[in-house]
Amino acid sequence: MKKFAVGLLVVAALSLAAAEASAQGGLTRIADNVYAYVGARNASPSTSFGANAGIVIGNDGIAVIDTLVSSKEAKRFIKDIRAVSQKPIRYVIDTHEHLDHAFGNSEFAQLGATIVSHANCRKNMIESAEAILRNAKDYGLSEDAMKGTQIVYPALTFRGAMAIDLGGQTIELIDPGPSHTNGSILVYLPGTKTLFAGDALFTDYHPYMGDGDIAEWTRVLDRILAMDVEAIVPGHGPVSGKKDVTDMKEYLVAFDAKAKELCAKSSDAASIKSELLKALPARAEGAWLIDANLQMKYLKK
Repeated sequence: MKKFAVGLLVVAALSLAAAEASAQGGLTRIADNVYAYVGARNASPSTSFGANAGIVIGNDGIAVIDTLVSSKEAKRFIKDIRAVSQKPIRYVIDTHEHLDHAFGNSEFAQLGATIVSHANCRKNMIESAEAILRNAKDYGLSEDAMKGTQIVYPALTFRGAMAIDLGGQTIELIDPGPSHTNGSILVYLPGTKTLFAGDALFTDYHPYMGDGDIAEWTRVLDRILAMDVEAIVPGHGPVSGKKDVTDMKEYLVAFDAKAKELCAKSSDAASIKSELLKALPARAEGAWLIDANLQMKYLKK
């Protein structure tokens, strides 16, 4: 997560220069009793960098998957949840520790939700989340945007696998190995064949790779391709399918190979980025993350 913090710092000026997007609309129905924010455009700090988040509704209550970037964003999320269901929010599942997915935790903890994550997610948050919050302005987040935001760490952690029974809805938490981070998980709903992939999958967004293990990440994507899924909610982007997973794998492999080739010849980040954009498949959102990826993984001394 320290790398992620530095990576965002590198691109803060770029993200601030981006046009501010209007607030995301209400939750989209993904499957029976499954809803999510998906497909944000013109991603900016004020829209949680385009991060997705969702809910699963069971007979006994609701599980929330990721909590967005701030108290303010989490309150908006809760308002949209209440437009769908008044059932108690029992659980929050953090797919990983990055601020755009986990800094809204406190609002849900105040409602009595148990926050669940991979053990490494909690460890990474403890190491750096408070510092990131103190320096939120460095990531394009104003004092007003972060007002009331408090760091709340996961209270329940796991490795390997875990299941949550919501009553009529089983949620399978899968530790697939390192991908976007070493604490990233998959959230699978076998009853509806729906997968929340977290930031293992970016669709039509350039991915942040600074904390990732590329070789292991591609293996995680292969694991997703072998799963019985019909709808995939990526960490960023629209509702996706297996072609998007294949595209993501191809992107990672292509970026890694081309970045290594270019960085072996030059340390000019701007020219390297320009060449990468020519070589990589076009993606509509998040090109500023290429700068962070280069600084964090390929131009380090």
